[in-house]
Amino acid sequence: QVELVESGGGSVQAGGSLRLSCQASRYSRYCMGWFRQAPGKEREGVAVIDEYGSTSYADSVSGRFTISKDNAKDILYLQMNDLKPEDTAMYYCGATPGTSYCYGGYTVKPNYWGQGTQVTVSS
Repeated sequence: QVELVESGGGSVQAGGSLRLSCQASRYSRYCMGWFRQAPGKEREGVAVIDEYGSTSYADSVSGRFTISKDNAKDILYLQMNDLKPEDTAMYYCGATPGTSYCYGGYTVKPNYWGQGTQVTVSS
């Protein structure tokens, strides 16, 4: 069992930045990632990182968002720059323990989810 707790969401204007954090309850050297769900839409992958630090990003955020991990503290981050109104969504941290790699890249389906943190970007 892995518990994930997100933080760092908020409201910003277009062009602004936010950094999301996800604290894992235990050893986090497996596939982890960030996912988001806007009202009326399906949850989608944003960015993932595997045990070895390899990353995969959705085309819509590539070049603007950066995913990273602090393995010593079991914390996952998502630095979001140049935010756009279409980035508005609930952002979830996801984890897939038992696998070092993120098979399928950002389309991977995690086994565990956090409770989510809201990101709202106004124009």
